[in-house]
Amino acid sequence: MLLKYLPLLGLALTAYAQEQPIAYVPTEGVTVSGSLEVVNGKATIGNNGSVTAGDKTANVTLARGGNLRLCASTTVHLTRDKSVAQAQGENSTALMLALDRGAIEANYKTGSYSDVLLTPDLRILVSGPGMADLKMRMNQKGDTCIDNHGDNAPYITVTSQFEGGIYRVKPNQRVLFEHGSLQQVVDNEAEPCGCPPDTAVAVASNNEKPVGGPSSTPADTAFPLAVSEGLKQPPPPPSEPVVPVGTPHAQVEVPLTYNGAAPNQPATAPPVTPPAPVASAAPPVEAPPPPQPEKSGGLFHHIGHFFAKLFGQG
Repeated sequence: MLLKYLPLLGLALTAYAQEQPIAYVPTEGVTVSGSLEVVNGKATIGNNGSVTAGDKTANVTLARGGNLRLCASTTVHLTRDKSVAQAQGENSTALMLALDRGAIEANYKTGSYSDVLLTPDLRILVSGPGMADLKMRMNQKGDTCIDNHGDNAPYITVTSQFEGGIYRVKPNQRVLFEHGSLQQVVDNEAEPCGCPPDTAVAVASNNEKPVGGPSSTPADTAFPLAVSEGLKQPPPPPSEPVVPVGTPHAQVEVPLTYNGAAPNQPATAPPVTPPAPVASAAPPVEAPPPPQPEKSGGLFHHIGHFFAKLFGQG
């Protein structure tokens, strides 16, 4: 009689394994979608889901153990690898992660089955045994950086979605695949592959120097790699002209004047007197008035002059 119910028991165990969540993530500062349930500010991701980090790094906890760190503005798609037979228990779950652009960091113990990380150009296989301390960054050009950190790092193989060949990333090796190609590989990449460090601006006391520059603003401690890799939006251009502190400046509107006595002359603007320095109170020098034009002579002018002399002499 027991053998009769074994198939039903197997189906129940499979359904139980499929109902188990694959990850948890706090909803503050992130966008979550897919098969999930949100309770008390925490999203539980079922068989699949997408998580997009805001302007800060987001932490995703894996149900089987370990975590993922999503760098700012990064979107990752998580799902179960359905090509792997589901077994009882969460540790036997294989994950598939898809990344279009951005950077992630993974820290977990590898399971019985390999995990797959997909990009538009590459297929990255993370195989056990080992402790994964994996950092990955990809920009809009497709340049993909992989850092397989740790002496007990897992076995990582990279294949191309379009080209042939295979590349193995060894433990403690940092590799850059330019334009997502296995034909353009930098074996010892100098730049970090993970999230830029969270930079905080400290407010200095009366006896301390400011941290991050003389003005202690976020621009002083900005991480340029985050902007260049698309992990942070560049600051918008200033809407007002930038003038150094202490420099007097003004905007002057000059009206055009028209001289009716000389209609053939083009309209001109009066000379603009520059603003006086802040420390000077001397009034501006006024321009001298223009000379009056001489009255034109004629016949009546000479006759009037004649009578004036005649009566003056009489």
